[in-house]
Amino acid sequence: MNKPYSFFLIASLVLVYLVIAAGSIVRMTGSGMGCPDWPKCFGYIIPPTERSQLEWKPEHTYKKGEVIIVEESLRVAPRDFTTEKNFTEENWEPYTKHDYAIFNPIHTWIEFLNRLLGALAGLATLLLFVFSLFKLKKDRLLSVVSFLIVLGMGFQAWLGKTVVDSNLLPYKITLHMIMALLLVLLLIFLLERNLTIIKPLKSNYTLKVAVAVGLFLTLVQIGMGTQVRQFVDEQMKYWGLEVASQWLSSPPFIFYFHRSFSLLVIAVHGLIAYQLFQNKQLPLVFKFVLILIGLEVVTGIVMYYFDFPFSSQPLHLILASLLFGAQSFFMIRLIKQR
Repeated sequence: MNKPYSFFLIASLVLVYLVIAAGSIVRMTGSGMGCPDWPKCFGYIIPPTERSQLEWKPEHTYKKGEVIIVEESLRVAPRDFTTEKNFTEENWEPYTKHDYAIFNPIHTWIEFLNRLLGALAGLATLLLFVFSLFKLKKDRLLSVVSFLIVLGMGFQAWLGKTVVDSNLLPYKITLHMIMALLLVLLLIFLLERNLTIIKPLKSNYTLKVAVAVGLFLTLVQIGMGTQVRQFVDEQMKYWGLEVASQWLSSPPFIFYFHRSFSLLVIAVHGLIAYQLFQNKQLPLVFKFVLILIGLEVVTGIVMYYFDFPFSSQPLHLILASLLFGAQSFFMIRLIKQR
């Protein structure tokens, strides 16, 4: 086993999950526009900490791309220049991507840390691909998938830019999440391929189909969950963070369907567990799947009946992404069995 390759494989997977967690915290705190531009933050590599840093200053040198806030709108420096004693409108260009011009230092730094984790994840996947080239002769597929992950991380970064440029359009946020899960799937594939499995699983066609159906149902459930999340985000904007009791006071039909659909997910995985028990095997990864399903149900109940306690939303999303990863790992193992 190539130690550097294994290290960056695990690091990439951990960092991608941390990015998912950070993204959920960004949404929970309403920090998505904490940095209104991309890839920098208000035109700076290290974002400002005070509103005064974004105010126009006389006889001050600005770098190209740096941002100031003038009359509640963003202005961008089109070139490097030094200001005079009086503000000159012609020296600045309006920011045309959107009209959001609010500075909140907490939101800014939450979003900045999210982007920083994304950059670290991108670097880890790039190094993963580099070290996969040393295994090219033995396993070409590892290098191909590692390269696809690098491309996926680039596409994910571009999606992040479009999310900010659109001022957080819900469908773009959902697409951003779907791409993150696809990256998790590819990394899980590499992880399973890179591990030495000592004890093979007994499997048959029925079990494989049941596990595939369970994974599909989880994906559908996550998809519906993103739609419910979009509705909750709109209610958060309308009612504010302090009135969480109203966020689901009049939920749409998809919320009730999402809640009831969890019973089907539980039933299918209960049947899978029964079949595994009949075969006198219950792998650790599937025990993890069952635990995650239970925790998902619990956090869903807590959010609805206890008015979204702090961290319950990101925890619900993180558990869902971990569940998807564990199911993917288990399914890949089963598919490889003869």
